[in-house]
Amino acid sequence: MAYFDAASSAPLHPVARQALLASLDEGWADPARLYREGRRARLLLDAAREASAEAVGCRADELVFTSSGTRAVHSGVAGVLAGRRRVGRHLIVSAVEHSSVLHAADAHEAGGGSVTQVAVDRAGAVGVQAYAEALRPDTALACLQSANHEVGTEQPVAEVAGVCQEAGVPLLVDAAQSLGWGRVDGDWSVLTGSAHKWGGPSGVGLLVVRKGVRFAAQGPADERESGRAAGFENIPAIVAAAASLRAVQAEAAQEAVRLRELTERIRARVPELVPDVEVVGDPERRLPGIVTFSCLYVDGEALLHELDRAGFSVSSGSSCTSSTLTPSHVLKAMGVLSEGNVRVSLPSGTAEEDVERFLEVLPGAVTAVREKLGAPVAETVVRDDVLVVDSLGKRCPIPVIELAKVIGDVPMGGLVRVLSDDEAARLDIPAWCEMRGQEYVGEEPAERGTAYVVRRVT
Repeated sequence: MAYFDAASSAPLHPVARQALLASLDEGWADPARLYREGRRARLLLDAAREASAEAVGCRADELVFTSSGTRAVHSGVAGVLAGRRRVGRHLIVSAVEHSSVLHAADAHEAGGGSVTQVAVDRAGAVGVQAYAEALRPDTALACLQSANHEVGTEQPVAEVAGVCQEAGVPLLVDAAQSLGWGRVDGDWSVLTGSAHKWGGPSGVGLLVVRKGVRFAAQGPADERESGRAAGFENIPAIVAAAASLRAVQAEAAQEAVRLRELTERIRARVPELVPDVEVVGDPERRLPGIVTFSCLYVDGEALLHELDRAGFSVSSGSSCTSSTLTPSHVLKAMGVLSEGNVRVSLPSGTAEEDVERFLEVLPGAVTAVREKLGAPVAETVVRDDVLVVDSLGKRCPIPVIELAKVIGDVPMGGLVRVLSDDEAARLDIPAWCEMRGQEYVGEEPAERGTAYVVRRVT
């Protein structure tokens, strides 16, 4: 079985396993106690903090350990917003942040704060000028991920940190995906990370708050971790997280070259092997191990099951894999195709042979899913020289399949009106037009669902 979902959770690094087992016998006591066992535990905790701070590029007294990366994000956002409440209650986030950041923004807005969401381009990157324009006199905090978790696009953190610093606004960086590859550049103010993303154990997060940043920890007071992370420290897991972070960063330069070559191979060959595929994300400024593509006329969940049976574990941002039947907020913000979406995220040590075998298996898997869908016969009718396709009640990717089947039935310049009540159609039909060279006219009201109007131009 080839595990290609490291962006969700990386396999436990051998160094993490060794450190975890070694510290179980020494790190079980309360590090706040002065007796021998407590002092041993405190030495392990302090050493892990020093090692993690060196890897991050901060002072040891600026870093605390939390119970998860999500907890670090929530504590970081809430703490800075509370600490800078006198400045204002305005928060800036990008449209493609991890759900933990967006959920924190939702909670802030529900509590009376205001939120500006900065858009991204088709590659998933924010514009520095867009962040500069979003800054206001009452902006308390800005947030920007170092690299995107779904498509791998790296963000201009250093440049955004610069404009935020000029405005006197702290920047919180969610570095969960990138920290294993090295330090985050720029004059950021707050940083978060998650150990299971770089091969450490789950249940350990990092929260770094630079000196000089106003911060007020929220929730009941607690003496642990400088009052910023409540609860008894899981010292064996923390030791393993710190050890694995140092280990993966030491291996990063060499491994990045190897994984980048493998993902470049996937990016180049998938469109050659599989028709009607869109490779998404920035082709240059991206993490070494992530490549994401979407396949027209494919049910994402069915494709993941097909690949799983073939021995490959991958993930998807397709609406077809979601219980809510809504596409990934990242793909939606980028304006790219969401149906049949596959994210391949290679862990360190991935064998070239596994990638080659994936490229051999993928075309057959996509073909099998397309054949199983059967491209149902579209219910069409001509109304006032407009071809109407009734896809009401049919889910991703059926509306696009039906559109593709009938587009050739209208004359050049003619219109097709696709009726759909599937939210994914709002993203997938314009994306299909972009890929196939047709003109997307826009939406129109309908008695049920929405009418998506397409003009045939090729």
